[in-house]
Amino acid sequence: MMQYTKLGNSELQVSRICMGCMGFGDAGNGQHSWTIDEEHSREIIKRGLELGINFFDTAIGYQSGTSEQYLGRALRDYARREDVVVATKFLPRTQEDVEKGITGQQHIERMIDKSLENLGMDHVDLYIYHMWDYQMPLYDIMEGLNRVVKAGKARYIGISNCFAWQLAKANALAEKEGFAKFVSVQGHYNLIFREEEREMAGLCAQDHIAMTPYSALAGGRLSKQPGETSKRLEEDSYGKFKYDATAGQDGVIISRVAELAGQKGVSMTEISLAWLLTKVTAPVVGATKLHHVEGAAKAVDLTLSDGELAYLEEPYVPHRLVGVMAQNTAAAAKEKHVWSTGNQKI
Repeated sequence: MMQYTKLGNSELQVSRICMGCMGFGDAGNGQHSWTIDEEHSREIIKRGLELGINFFDTAIGYQSGTSEQYLGRALRDYARREDVVVATKFLPRTQEDVEKGITGQQHIERMIDKSLENLGMDHVDLYIYHMWDYQMPLYDIMEGLNRVVKAGKARYIGISNCFAWQLAKANALAEKEGFAKFVSVQGHYNLIFREEEREMAGLCAQDHIAMTPYSALAGGRLSKQPGETSKRLEEDSYGKFKYDATAGQDGVIISRVAELAGQKGVSMTEISLAWLLTKVTAPVVGATKLHHVEGAAKAVDLTLSDGELAYLEEPYVPHRLVGVMAQNTAAAAKEKHVWSTGNQKI
């Protein structure tokens, strides 16, 4: 049976499994060839609701907004708005936006308005800053997000793909200025990529910020027997970029997941997510087939012993930052960014 919890310092009551909607949308409008059409997206969303999932995560950048459109139409048909928690994300300004002089506040307002149009909603419950814009002063980001909350277009704000120091700095500024603070962080975290444990997990525990990690099953790697493949594993070039370099050492952990799943008579998905559920508020779990969402929902009922948790964790070795966070590191080094708060610099 699905379990529920508060999302960090917010009043949002969310299911322990968040349905990730990156796999929904028109494949012709995005970077991913493995996404599914509206009919199949609706089936998965409906099944998720039946299983008690009330927390849904999408983004304006997923398939040019068609993920938002599919999700909005499905929720309109299958759920009451007040019974679901909807999160969406916005991207940084493009270089063209920067050259045109579009401010951070203008950009955020345009992005939220377009997302609400796609979703067919008058507000989202959680509006997430998708990745850091090093050319936008921190004050502009936080003021722009505060305006969205004040206008009633978002109930709360979250952040994704950032360092712990960035989150701490942003919330300190928000507290100083009386702005809305980030209540959640969505980072890259799973059993074979645990770098968030270095600093982010400690910050979130101290400040009661919800962790809602993406890539909870490492693009399917933590749900499949060693050597088993799928269309997504074969065609997801971004997933290969993130995980292929460490496939050998990760394979040791994946084999242990398979071993425990066999011993307990459950799926590898259930083992992998049961581990992650001991660490975070609600992992974001993508689904492109009905059995994906069914396996994810079952994970909340599985309890692993301390010995089993330790057995899964023991082979882990440090990993380099990959994907968006590797780009974030490079951007920080390149920009030597100054944190502007209007008349001050921090």
